[in-house]
Amino acid sequence: MLSILRSLVQEVNSARDLQEALDIIVSRVQKAMNTEVCSVYLLDPASNRYILMATEGLYKDSVGKVSLAYSEGLVGLVGSREEPINLEDAPAHPRYRYFPETGEERFRSFLGVPIIHHRRVLGVLVVQQRESSRCFDEGEEAFLVTVSAQLAGVIAHSEATGAISGLSLTGEETQDVSFNGVPGSPGVAIGTGVVVYPSADLDVVPEKPTENIEQELALFQSAVQAVREDIERVANRLASQLRPEEQALFDVYLRMLDDGALPGEVAIKIREGIWAQGALKQVVQQYIRHFEMMDDLYLQERVVDIRDLGRRLLSHMQEGEQKLQEYPEHTVLVSEELTPAMLGEVPKGQLVGLVSVKGSSNSHVAILARAMGVPTVMGLVDIPVNQLDGRELVVDGFEGQIFASPSSDLRAFYQAICEEEDELIRGLEVLRDKPCETTDGHRVSLLVNTGLMTDVVRSLSHGAEGIGLYRTEVPFMIKDRFPSEQEQREYYREQLEAFAPNPVTMRTLDVGGDKALTYFPIEEENPFLGWRGIRVTLDHPEIFLVQVRAMLKASEGLNNLQIMLPMISNISEVEESLHLIYRVYHEVREEGYDIHMPKVGVMVEVPAAVYQIRELAERVDFLSVGSNDLTQYLLAVDRNNPRVAQLYHSYHPAVLQALVRIAQDAHSVGKPVGICGELAGDPGGALLLMAMGYDSLSMNAASLPKVKSVIRSIDREWAIQLLEDVLLLDSPHVIKSCVDLALRNAGFGRYLRPVKSSSAAMAEQAVS
Repeated sequence: MLSILRSLVQEVNSARDLQEALDIIVSRVQKAMNTEVCSVYLLDPASNRYILMATEGLYKDSVGKVSLAYSEGLVGLVGSREEPINLEDAPAHPRYRYFPETGEERFRSFLGVPIIHHRRVLGVLVVQQRESSRCFDEGEEAFLVTVSAQLAGVIAHSEATGAISGLSLTGEETQDVSFNGVPGSPGVAIGTGVVVYPSADLDVVPEKPTENIEQELALFQSAVQAVREDIERVANRLASQLRPEEQALFDVYLRMLDDGALPGEVAIKIREGIWAQGALKQVVQQYIRHFEMMDDLYLQERVVDIRDLGRRLLSHMQEGEQKLQEYPEHTVLVSEELTPAMLGEVPKGQLVGLVSVKGSSNSHVAILARAMGVPTVMGLVDIPVNQLDGRELVVDGFEGQIFASPSSDLRAFYQAICEEEDELIRGLEVLRDKPCETTDGHRVSLLVNTGLMTDVVRSLSHGAEGIGLYRTEVPFMIKDRFPSEQEQREYYREQLEAFAPNPVTMRTLDVGGDKALTYFPIEEENPFLGWRGIRVTLDHPEIFLVQVRAMLKASEGLNNLQIMLPMISNISEVEESLHLIYRVYHEVREEGYDIHMPKVGVMVEVPAAVYQIRELAERVDFLSVGSNDLTQYLLAVDRNNPRVAQLYHSYHPAVLQALVRIAQDAHSVGKPVGICGELAGDPGGALLLMAMGYDSLSMNAASLPKVKSVIRSIDREWAIQLLEDVLLLDSPHVIKSCVDLALRNAGFGRYLRPVKSSSAAMAEQAVS
């Protein structure tokens, strides 16, 4: 059965359209199960009826004509119950519904299983048999369930392709087809889709040796030089749209093209006798494997950059002709995997939106998009990319949604949002230099999370009061070895100088297991619970000591450094870390550096730390909650896994209760506590955190003006009452709705996504 299933999935995947896919399914399943009838009924979103879409065994003329209401007949019963129904004598069942045009009166045995994709019932797969004595056995039922589960995604994709083409299952015209992804950059854009494809495919490069090593080396070096020139050209083209510091993203690309980085490793492979394209493939795939194992989303997204570089190098080696792409006046760039270099190909002033099937809010593209103010949606599932080329698209970067072929009503609705956002941003600029305090005088520090100078520039322009989290992994990621003390010192000094005299909190190196460096590989069966964070650096004090020494020396004359320890789960880790930090501090002082002892804090990311707050706080100067990781660990949910992402919710009662406890326990021993994560950048979440007593909120720079505006407009007692009300609720979705409603009633509705019109609400019922 396994080989039959594998062959079936491959055949269906290669189908040209939905109808062909369904015809393959009914034909192959009927043959595999040796049954007389196999049919597929799909649920039409427009009419909410099940339509017979393909059959082997029933009359073919009934296809597309026979339909059942949502809960009608045995098909409707299977769909509404969302489980298989296996009957020996179907006509005797009270829910049996007879359609003479199908000729099904001859068949008595019935087995139906639902086709479900991402909790949405797509349809029902049915097999039938003439003999009443035959009841489909457990093995056959299990096989049909397996077929349904395997093919649900393919059917969803094919169905979406048809919907984008403007046709429903019944052949009627459709509009406002929506797809859900992940917000990458806020805002709304309306424009024409332009689909861009990778220039070359490394996966299909064959493995073969070479005898002419020098020729292969020369070919590869020529490709490296050509790609370097391409990237410099793109960077220059974007120079007028970006601040000079924001072009640091392209420096990351260029550093990876240094002889000591990726090209050096490829050259070694070539000298070992592998042809240039194969050597490039091996090195790029090795880089990708290491990066994909990483837990930190910001660093995990570097896979996109490495893959893009590999494709560009391969393209030059293959001497493929570069197709001249035309860009309309309002371009929405669409790709399986967008890269920063792709953005630079669009002429100035014509790029209005971005859509990427892969990626998250931590990708380089998302960072650039936020810097450029381009609405972006990432991480779309089951979207037929090639169908979006040339179509009018609405990109909703607030909700992470796109709409294909919008109706005039939907277009007008989103056009109004565009105008409102422009007006709102202009109004918030006046708050830049004003303090973040409530109307009754309660002060909260607003900080930012950074990793590149790009983030720093944007943060300063939005009035950030310091850095709540600087990811020190960046200088380690762009090297093919551990960076030296001097190299680290230069990176850290940049950040410290930019914000002086405001505090800059640097997290010590957070790698290991799921975040392996290419030159420091770690393989584990369960990396999420393995050797990572502080566990790695304490096991390798030579790494930890050099990093702390570089931080301390970089702070000379500024003294705004704060050091934060990641993934702390017990007291001994804190005590051992402090011992090493004090040791380095005294050594650096003895070398003649005039520095102050920095404040040292711990990150609360592991549930174990929640129950040791007092003990931890007694040993350090401050605490900072890593709310994203803490939420994932508390709920046992990877928010980047589309199968369970809907279970990840920052407003989950368990998360809020943990956050309340952390703030109370930290203050009970007189220590400040902050938070860095998505919840802090949400206006409603920021109000709850402020009410809990958090002293500082660290967030993405783009979120800062709205959070400041809301906090400056309310008194703390109002926020405390809101917190007390929502802590009595037991559903994260109800809690979020209550917080949003309270904000709207208080006059802050303009900071939330406006309520959708009936047209948009109807669109959400379409393919998503």
